[in-house]
Amino acid sequence: MSSPQRKFRGKNKAPKWTKPDEGTVSVMVLPLAVTDPADLARLEKLFGAMWSIKRAVQRDARAKVDAYWAAKHERDRDGAKAVRQRLDLSREALERCAYKHLEDAGHLKHHATKALAMHIADEAWNGVSRHLFADSTGKRHGRPRVGRRHDFTRIPGRARSHTTENKWETFRLVGTLHGHVMPFTDGGQHTLMQPHRMPKPQMPTGKVATGKVAASGKPSMRKANWWDYTGPLAVVFTGGPDSKRGDLVLPVRIPQGPGQEERVRHFLADPRRWHKVDLVRRRKASAPGGWVYEAHLLILGSGYASPAIRQMRQQAATLERIGGVDGNVSNLSIVSFPASLDPADSTPASSEIVLTEEEKARLEKEAKKKRGRARALERSRRATNTAQYGMSKRQRERAERRAANGLKAKTVTVPGGARDARSDGVPKQAYRRDRLSANYRKMRARQAEAAASAAEYRRHRARAVARDIIATHGPHLTVEDCDIRTWYRLWGKRLSQTTPGMLISALEIECKAAGGRLVRASTWSTALSQHCLCGERVHKTLRDREHKCIACGLVGKRDLVSAALAAFVNLTDPDDPKTAALDSTRSRHAQIIFDQGLEEALGESTTPCQNTPRGAGRVAVPRQHGASAHRTAGRRDRATPDEPRLVRDHAGKPGPRPACSPQLTLW
Repeated sequence: MSSPQRKFRGKNKAPKWTKPDEGTVSVMVLPLAVTDPADLARLEKLFGAMWSIKRAVQRDARAKVDAYWAAKHERDRDGAKAVRQRLDLSREALERCAYKHLEDAGHLKHHATKALAMHIADEAWNGVSRHLFADSTGKRHGRPRVGRRHDFTRIPGRARSHTTENKWETFRLVGTLHGHVMPFTDGGQHTLMQPHRMPKPQMPTGKVATGKVAASGKPSMRKANWWDYTGPLAVVFTGGPDSKRGDLVLPVRIPQGPGQEERVRHFLADPRRWHKVDLVRRRKASAPGGWVYEAHLLILGSGYASPAIRQMRQQAATLERIGGVDGNVSNLSIVSFPASLDPADSTPASSEIVLTEEEKARLEKEAKKKRGRARALERSRRATNTAQYGMSKRQRERAERRAANGLKAKTVTVPGGARDARSDGVPKQAYRRDRLSANYRKMRARQAEAAASAAEYRRHRARAVARDIIATHGPHLTVEDCDIRTWYRLWGKRLSQTTPGMLISALEIECKAAGGRLVRASTWSTALSQHCLCGERVHKTLRDREHKCIACGLVGKRDLVSAALAAFVNLTDPDDPKTAALDSTRSRHAQIIFDQGLEEALGESTTPCQNTPRGAGRVAVPRQHGASAHRTAGRRDRATPDEPRLVRDHAGKPGPRPACSPQLTLW
């Protein structure tokens, strides 16, 4: 007798669910108040299990990628798609690999689920796809690598179903904001008060009505579960399929403090907007186990903006101004004009974003602490791995003197010499095999914590500066399309302090939020730093920080002049920087119309800014005789090289320059 034919589910006849508001989502970080040692142990084992699965999937993916590139003749004969199908190099194949690893390792099923394994495999596939397929600029990422255990800090959760009621797998957020506030605030008399040790919520017991009527005429009942819970907020995870320890319940501590109530209500007041929860851990030396845990809640809709920020964006949207931005190693320059180019409407405005003396002192203090922590880490590693290091010159001389005088040799606890290596310079023992003390791990955690804090401060500063810029110059700005990553070769230290790339990225987000746009113009077709507002070409090297035009007599700061020219760049396609062209006619018209006001704007910053020290830009910068910016390797005798003209797809290829008219430009 033949076996019955396998049935497959057909195509879904219901309309496909899509995210509202054009797919806009936002994230809120919810700290988890985990104090129970048993729960902390379960969390550590959960992260360990998920790391084991991710590492195994990454190794499988790397082996398949290597086999894919090795089969060159087969790709030429049968096509790349056929080779990928033969090697099972796809998202679904990696998910099946993750399932197999989960099934083969029985202990993993006590902690992880197939849904979590699937999402981990999807993350591994994202790295593989960026390596196999080029992006819009024609570039591919490098060969997929296996990460480190301590760098694994995020377990992605599965999104809840918005079409099926009470369906939310993996991590889910239970409770309500009202149920969280009332028990801890004396009936709502205090705002967002929470105890130092958050109590662990319990699942409801008993039975609840289903809203249906049984055949006997009595109301149908069911057992209460977490969907009926309305108390304080908590993240619940059911555990692995073989787990016998019940649900993992993690209490949530919502942010509290001045100005947090409206933000909390924006994210947590409507449970229907909750979409997904990711479990994240963060290094903290003072926490038990060295980690603190957070729940990253993804909601449907835009993020929170305070009333002051919303008002500022509305006012910025009404500013009819056009502006340009020039990103430099040591500053960010912005110049804007009224869109009508009529002096009766407004005057030119300029701003320079530089580091203040207070910020420089703070950065120097942080750098000193960082160097001290690095030295302490190196001493600790040398002290616990003395066999891997030789003695320094001073230590050897002391040992020789004691031996010559017949004294007993001193034990060197911290050798100061080079690490034992082969003839080609490779250490005989890999650093990952060194013995590390508990104090070393604590110092390393403090170092990572300080680095994360500094990065968050830089992001906050970038957002604040971007809001100040659009409040003054409007949300319609133009910037040169430069790859700032290439600048780090010469000016890495200064760029890490001024962060021009982060400022431009934040400015792009704020322009979009205010209803405008930050467009990028190719440096090849515009050459803003080599032109004047009158249309003449003024050759300058990187060491020349002052703009002097012999044709019209304009004198000003080089960066401010470039920013002013960026305001008059036209793009045939705003999404393609290569279509940019400089409108020299309009720039010359603006120079004539605004005259004295424009010269003042190009000579100094005309708008107050919290990041501009007093007196900055009072006069045009004189010619510099040294390097134009601090270098990573210190000062050099030679001058700063001229501006490179690298051929990059995103910045435009060599070709005709539409902005350079033979009648206006001296080649």
